[in-house]
Amino acid sequence: MKRVLTNDFSWSKSRHEKLAECERAYFFQYYRSWGGWEQRAPEEVKTLFGLKKLHSRFTWAGSAVHGAVRDALRSYRAQRPVDAAALIERVHQDMLAQFRHSKARRYRADRRTFEGLVEHEYDEPVAPAEWKRNWDTVKGALEWFFASRWPALAQAIPAERWLEVDENDFDHSSFLLDGVKVFAVPDFAWLEEDGTPRVVDWKTGGAREGYDDQVIGYAMYVAERYRLDVMRVRTSLVFLNAGTEQEVAISPEALARFREHFEESTGRMRALLADPAANVARDADAFPLTTDLTRCARCVFRRPCGRTGG
Repeated sequence: MKRVLTNDFSWSKSRHEKLAECERAYFFQYYRSWGGWEQRAPEEVKTLFGLKKLHSRFTWAGSAVHGAVRDALRSYRAQRPVDAAALIERVHQDMLAQFRHSKARRYRADRRTFEGLVEHEYDEPVAPAEWKRNWDTVKGALEWFFASRWPALAQAIPAERWLEVDENDFDHSSFLLDGVKVFAVPDFAWLEEDGTPRVVDWKTGGAREGYDDQVIGYAMYVAERYRLDVMRVRTSLVFLNAGTEQEVAISPEALARFREHFEESTGRMRALLADPAANVARDADAFPLTTDLTRCARCVFRRPCGRTGG
């Protein structure tokens, strides 16, 4: 039976951040673009859906790193050897092909190969040295990962103690909090020998506000899905380019802080709905544009908002 997609109300770190950046962008991302994959959808909706799928060169780099680490970990879980140099070169070649695909704007006709880069969509002047620096970020992160303790640690974990590796399963990568679906996709989760649950989140950039809450959410997800005690979960942020690790403590205070943040965020989201039960948004006018024009300069929706001449 064909699955029927419905635009249900949910919460995630990325959704919260989009609303904080710009309410109009949030409206386009989560409401007006809904259904844009359908051939019979209005052209405006199709356009918005296409724009929301674009990457920036920075998120593209992060996705490339996460995908490569995910593939390596899955190979370790299956006890298959990993040639680190070959994997890094494969990522390089894939990114070169994706760059060419995006520069030619072929993503407008075929997003199966690559969804495109916002820099090409808006003809942004990016110097070759900047593109090279983007690749250097990916290469540096992967080289550090393969030289770190993590490959040996992963290879030593028996199959029965692995929990998840960046599953991103729409039907399962979530938990309910106060009746709201909260999406959570841990990069790496397993059980230590004594049964302690461990959750790791890889980062390619520096520390940012909100990262602690993100992994606390992952801990809550892992605890609920695998029927574990959330207070036993240990979580870490691993900054691949900096080569540093940061433990994030799970405590009653941390969980209470997460819940308070979640309630404030979902309350603000619901206030923008005409019909909260059906998750129907108010009209676009209820979602004002940000007054911070520096945010517009990196937003995928700057053209429909009229904040670009492109």
